[in-house]
Amino acid sequence: MSSADSASGSESDGSSSSASSSSGSSLRQSTRAHRSKASAQHLDDDVSDKEEEDSASEQEGQSGDEVNATSSDPSIKQVEEQTKSFAELGVHPSICEACESMGFKKPTPIQAQAIPEALGGRDIIGLAETGSGKTAAFSIPLLNALWDSPAPFYGLILAPTRELCYQISQQVEGLGSVIGVRCATIVGGMDMMAQSIALGKRPHVIVATPGRLMDHLENTKGFSLRALKFMIMDEADRLLDMDFGPIIDKLLLAIPRDRTTMLFSATMTTRVAKLQRASLRNPIRVEVGSKYQTVSTLSQHYLFMPFAQKDTYLVHLANEQAGQSVLVFTRTVHDAQRVSILLRLLGFSAIPLHGQLSQTARLGALNKFKAGGRAILVATDVASRGLDIPAVDLVVNYDIPTHSKDYIHRVGRTARAGRSGRSVTLVTQYDVELLQRIEHVIGQKLTEFPGCEREMVMLLSERVGQACREAIREMKDWKGSAGGAGKRKRRGDKDDMDRDDDEVQAGMPSRGRGGGGRGRGGGGARGRGGHKKRGRH
Repeated sequence: MSSADSASGSESDGSSSSASSSSGSSLRQSTRAHRSKASAQHLDDDVSDKEEEDSASEQEGQSGDEVNATSSDPSIKQVEEQTKSFAELGVHPSICEACESMGFKKPTPIQAQAIPEALGGRDIIGLAETGSGKTAAFSIPLLNALWDSPAPFYGLILAPTRELCYQISQQVEGLGSVIGVRCATIVGGMDMMAQSIALGKRPHVIVATPGRLMDHLENTKGFSLRALKFMIMDEADRLLDMDFGPIIDKLLLAIPRDRTTMLFSATMTTRVAKLQRASLRNPIRVEVGSKYQTVSTLSQHYLFMPFAQKDTYLVHLANEQAGQSVLVFTRTVHDAQRVSILLRLLGFSAIPLHGQLSQTARLGALNKFKAGGRAILVATDVASRGLDIPAVDLVVNYDIPTHSKDYIHRVGRTARAGRSGRSVTLVTQYDVELLQRIEHVIGQKLTEFPGCEREMVMLLSERVGQACREAIREMKDWKGSAGGAGKRKRRGDKDDMDRDDDEVQAGMPSRGRGGGGRGRGGGGARGRGGHKKRGRH
């Protein structure tokens, strides 16, 4: 049952609502008691992932040089104390000025370690927590090398999602403005011909998703990467999680072996270690923070409630955070759309971000939120990794993540680059075990979110219930119109974006072989027959 249906049912059925209300007073005590039990048996996939990554790290560490830069390693402090500016790292003065103009006052730890090694021609494998400045850590060495010997198709940056590609391109163009860098963004869901024209202008740097780049290598006349000097893979763990591995293997065969390669990942899994061995030569490893660490400037909280009252508690939080920037994560596309409608009906400036929106709508939603035009962004995990949203005051996990790594990436959208931030995870009677897993993996207990007295929250119950029912009616209209548009709009056979990455994470059903259009109009889940083969990103 969806949370939308549950909310509607609880509000329309007085006896059910009363039962939830009467049980609410004992919920906090029972869940606290449940949390106090040891959770060694609750580690399943999270702990097995952690053990897998620890094993991969040990195997990988046997070859090549390593720079271990964890928070307990004294070498970190030495780097931070000695490195005061980008100029001290060997960066060209003009690029240093560009860093200053973009607000980069001094190198972050990952930048302080990676940039000098990359400037020296070393291959890099970088492990760093989200918000640590990874994009500049690989962009600055690339641009510094371009300054010395500018050439077309000099650098390639691979990333798993469209939004992350656009974000990286913006930063590369900003830092490279002093040298007039030309950057092409090649992602799925956009016109192949327009991208072919952009490639025909011979840009210095290509930022791409792997599938669409391979489409151009196979189909765009005159395009090749035989002159490539720099290759960068960002969010490598997610690239592999999304099954881009075979495409990356083909790309590695299409580019020169004599190149500088940089691979950045939040975690070192066995598959990332295998990719590292296949693509990097005698790499130096730089690492900042543990694989499962959240930043010290982040205050992490939980909030217990009956399942049927999640929407009411969310609205109370939105009321209390008026004037602040709030990012709400949901597990499904359905809830992202429904919750954003609910909040708008109650007068909040909210906007959704999920994979059933068109690419233009997704970028528009993200830009409105970043610019302050919308105070609340309700998103699926498409926004949980890589995207740099400068000022998020509060992250709300409307649905608790089933994997602890997803929790870390979600809350990493706030408290970035040394700033402070807060997160709150909504926990129902069904989520206590998941909360215990997260606490075990991050090595700390979440504290109860202050200022949410149940009596005050429940004053909103009737009004929220009415808005929930109206939101469900609007959802039916949204699904109907979106499905119809999907049937009318058909994409060409070469479109490589039959399905977005976050639809997979959100649990959207795979396309069948039956009739209907292959396209997606405006974001509907219906009217999607078509290819058996999944399209490329």
